[in-house]
Amino acid sequence: MYEILKLNEISPKVTGVLGTDDYVVSSECSSPDAIILRSFNMHDYEVPASVKAVARAGAGVNNIPIDKMTQKGICVFNTPGANANAVKELVLGCLILGGRKIVQGINWVQSLKGDDVDKQVEKGKKAFIGCEIAGKTLGVIGLGAIGRLVANAAIELGMHVLGYDPYLSVDGALLLDKHVEHITDVTELFAKSDFITLHVPATPQTKNMVNAESIDSMKTGVVIVNCARGELVNNADIVEAVKNGKVGRYITDLPKPELLGYDNIVTLPHLGASTPEAEDNCAVMAAKQLKDYLENGNVVNSVNYPAAKAPRTTACRVTILHKNVANMIATATSFISEAGINISNLVSASRGEVGYMLLDIDAKIDEDTVARMCAQDGFYSVRVFD
Repeated sequence: MYEILKLNEISPKVTGVLGTDDYVVSSECSSPDAIILRSFNMHDYEVPASVKAVARAGAGVNNIPIDKMTQKGICVFNTPGANANAVKELVLGCLILGGRKIVQGINWVQSLKGDDVDKQVEKGKKAFIGCEIAGKTLGVIGLGAIGRLVANAAIELGMHVLGYDPYLSVDGALLLDKHVEHITDVTELFAKSDFITLHVPATPQTKNMVNAESIDSMKTGVVIVNCARGELVNNADIVEAVKNGKVGRYITDLPKPELLGYDNIVTLPHLGASTPEAEDNCAVMAAKQLKDYLENGNVVNSVNYPAAKAPRTTACRVTILHKNVANMIATATSFISEAGINISNLVSASRGEVGYMLLDIDAKIDEDTVARMCAQDGFYSVRVFD
């Protein structure tokens, strides 16, 4: 029986994935095998020694101390793409808001008094004239799960779409509409776009990528949409650009105090993935990944372990998380060989400073050998499945 600790309320659909015969999902587990969460801040949280994995039902993992988890041999999963459609739909709404003064118009109508509202509307509506997005050029920065969906949908809406992503994979490119123009220089995208939408993670390289200098290279009146990460935009610079008219409108799902009170800055209350469908999708993906890891040691969508997945070929499997240094594979296989056991299949992968092995062996390994492997210098975690 596996125990899963919930640090946030999670969609009940996890039970459908895990079942009730082999799993207990509760907010009060004393010795959980794994943790599932959404926004709970784990940085000051004392993780029980029994925990083997943590799954974030969402893409961002800023609330999880990744290095600390790695040192403890805890695999951390996220769920990239599970909420992509929800964010895509919000971004499309933001593009419409960028072209049309819908928010300002709504607020103005709500302020009207008297019995002749219809006449006041006809007289005053010209103050809220906007533009159609069809025929305009949209620059999509980041062509991952969300960026691809946005780019493809914008093509269907009649926009000319430029896509920039220096890390675009072949598989990712194949999922793009053939009419999306791939741009290799982000400065070119800035210069050509009427609308720009951001879909990249916050890293030292992307922090403040929208700033006074990059804004200066954009078209006057450009509309910028940011439903990704607040750190991507220098707020002081964007406020100044909106005030002087260089940026026609800034629409963000990541409000900060300095962005409030400006007519052409539209701030949404972080609604990107706030749909029941997205929450269900994230919870189901997280549960599937936890289940496969707990039962088979397979790693998919981990942020600290290398991806490693293989069907079981024998009744016993050993997995090892280790330092990514020389002789780790030789050290692991020597333990198995000294126990007189044949290795039927071995999968090895590395990621940065860590490596991970899946070893399918032909017989059950004895407890003494496992104990010596756990004590081996350079091995963070050793697990046996039989």
